[in-house]
Parts: sequence; structure tokens; C-alpha cells
Amino acid sequence: MKVIYISIAIVIIDQLTKIFVKGFSIPFLNFNFDGMYYGQSIPIIGDFFRLTYIENPGMAFGFDPGDGFKLAISLFSLVASVGLLIYLYAIRNKSLSLRIAIAFILGGAVGNLIDRTFYGVLFGYAPLFYGRVVDFFDFDFFNFTLFGRSYDRWPIFNIADAAVSIGVLILILFYKKHEEEKEIENSFVTATVDSASANPIISDELTSAETVINTAEETNEQTDNRKEISN
Repeated sequence: MKVIYISIAIVIIDQLTKIFVKGFSIPFLNFNFDGMYYGQSIPIIGDFFRLTYIENPGMAFGFDPGDGFKLAISLFSLVASVGLLIYLYAIRNKSLSLRIAIAFILGGAVGNLIDRTFYGVLFGYAPLFYGRVVDFFDFDFFNFTLFGRSYDRWPIFNIADAAVSIGVLILILFYKKHEEEKEIENSFVTATVDSASANPIISDELTSAETVINTAEETNEQTDNRKEISN
């Protein structure tokens, strides 16, 4: 379960970057950090990469399903995050690539879940589970249409979104390859055993070797029993 630290790191980095963009205050310390104002866009690499502060009211790509579905989305995200955590524990002995992929997806899911669950209450604009997700990574991209909306830039996203995408990419590229290699290896072992069984000489040698091993184990067991009796 050490890969859980990947999820924890993603959540921490995601929330720190969102707080930096959104701003925060600590009243009892009389400290206030303004962050960026809503809609502000700061060029990092010309017009190709900018930090642009927006808040996603609903699902991915800025799709707003309306207030009636926001609670359902938040609760679904909560259930999905718990399910991913349980699944990550269940596959603790599986391949590393699978565990890393799920850890990335879990970290991203929890990062955005925090926004949806608590940001409305913390920043005083909505009740629990009705918060908006903070997005800020803004990349230039070719023109395309998605969900009936036209885009001339890639939809603005955050660290959590990127983590989920990376996790899915790892699943597609590495875990599938690992499973294919494992299947080939199992086929090779099966073919080797079948070939050995079909060959009388090799089959006899395997049987003899097994007999020697069993005899040695019985001898060791008898010796141990004599020592216990003599003691």
C-alpha cells in the first residue's frame, strides 16, 4: 500500500495550487492572501500556456448539469473515491503499474471531491456538497467541438484532472502490456510442461527428481522426530 503516498501527494499538491490560485485568509493570524481574481489569466509561456482562474460548476470540460445534479455528482465522487481506496488495498499484491495507475486516479478523485464537498462552505458561497472545482491550467489547442460547445483552447483543468488522466494512460499503456507479457509467459510455461510430459525421458527425469525430493523431506522429518524423542 506504499503507493497510497502517491495519492496523498497528489491531493496535497492539488489543494495547495488551488488555494494559491483562489486565495485564503487566516483571521486569528490577521493573514490574508488574495490569490488571483476570477477570470484572471497570467501568461507563462506566451499564449500557449497560461494560468487562468475559473471555477467548474459541474462536470469535466465545464459542463454544468444544473443544481439538481450537483449533489448527485458530489455523492457519486465520494462513493467512487471510497471504492478506489478499497480496490487499491485489494490489489496490494498485484502489478506495480496497476497500483500506481489506481493511486493516481484516487488522488485526482479525492482532490476534486474536496472542492465539491467543502469549498462552498469554506468560501461561503454554497452549502456542503455544492462547491465548485477550481481550474487554472490553460493550454492553446486546435479548434474542436465537444458536447455541442466549440473550443479554441483545451478546456482549463487542474492537478487532480491531470492525475486522473495520467492514471488512465498508465492503465492503457503499461498494465495492458504487462498482462500480455504475463499471458505469453504462462503460455510458454504450459507448453514447456506439456512438452516435457509428452517426452518419456524428460518425464521420467522429472518423476525421479520429485521422488528424490520427497525421500529427502521424509528423511529430514524422521531425523527431527528422533532428536525430539532423545531430548
